Amino acid sequence: QVQFVESGGGSVQAGGSLKLSCVISGFTHDTYCLGWFRQVPGKDHEGVAVIDNNGATFYADSVKGRFTISRDNAKNILYLEMNSLQPEDSAIYYCAADPDHYANAAALQALEYGHFYYSNDRGRGTQVTVSS
Repeated sequence: QVQFVESGGGSVQAGGSLKLSCVISGFTHDTYCLGWFRQVPGKDHEGVAVIDNNGATFYADSVKGRFTISRDNAKNILYLEMNSLQPEDSAIYYCAADPDHYANAAALQALEYGHFYYSNDRGRGTQVTVSS
């Protein structure tokens, strides 16, 4: 059974940091492109970052320089380290995987539009709340 279990969210003040984790199980994902997206209730998804099987990364302009995506295939975990958090980063964060993408703008867009292969298998997400 394919599962994505996100954790690590919380409430922080602006300028603070959090590190999110996503434990992936149910399929072999070493060669997959992995990504984080976020959603504010009532609004569209926003692609945040992707990382491919070569370790290349691509970020949304809104988080570039503040967030770092990484993966540990041995532990089956995808990470998102978030620094200099701002109130506009408040959202529920989810992870997803796709076998065909490289880390680029097209992958981020596919993630944002729910077109990753495992987009529909997303977990419950983890809530991030940033206060000003």
